[in-house]
Amino acid sequence: MLSAMIKDHQAKQAAKKEEQERRRKEAILSANELTQNLVDHLNVGVAQAYLNQKRLDAEAKQLHIGATNFAKQTSQWLALIENFNGSLKEIGDVENWAKTIESDMNVITTALEIAYKTSREK
Repeated sequence: MLSAMIKDHQAKQAAKKEEQERRRKEAILSANELTQNLVDHLNVGVAQAYLNQKRLDAEAKQLHIGATNFAKQTSQWLALIENFNGSLKEIGDVENWAKTIESDMNVITTALEIAYKTSREK
């Protein structure tokens, strides 16, 4: 009878041990699955952040290229405006020169008319 009780006790202990081992394996599998799901979820966020950063880098590069081109174009416009301004000054100088010549010609014409009238009166 004692040996039967010992065998029964050992059988129950073995069954409990097997049940514990089965539950331990299930817990490990569940923990691994949870960890994998959390890592996957985090990886999605990291991947999205990486793509956003790539897109921002590309846009920053395009913006830099655009700003450089704009600076070059602005420099060309400034040079063109300076040339145009110089041409306007030259036109103003030519106009002033023409007015001076016209005034001198009027003085000469008046002097010649006076000289002609004086010579006819004599």
